[in-house]
Amino acid sequence: MTPAEINKKWSELQIRIAEDFDSEKPDVKVMLFLIGVQELGQGPRKFSKRQKEELMHIANCKLFSLMGFYELEGLDQDGWPHWKLVKTIPNYTLLEQEMTLKTLIINYFEEENI
Repeated sequence: MTPAEINKKWSELQIRIAEDFDSEKPDVKVMLFLIGVQELGQGPRKFSKRQKEELMHIANCKLFSLMGFYELEGLDQDGWPHWKLVKTIPNYTLLEQEMTLKTLIINYFEEENI
């Protein structure tokens, strides 16, 4: 996808999520949190600040696993997934990071039919 296509799909996804949650358009952090909650699979509930950070980490690992950078090791006793880095993530520029994350998030929502 070109940057223009990514930005168009990103905006469409933001609008759809905002409508679904009756909220403002979510940024990348909110999208990562939503993906983390989805991947945790324990449903919506109240999370501590630390748990929210961990959920965003889970989302990053899940998304970058689609590119072969992470591999799921398994679940801990509380059902939280743990990932291991299997190959080094390139040093992306800030713009490359943003576009890569947006693309991965778009693909995640499309593939999961969310």
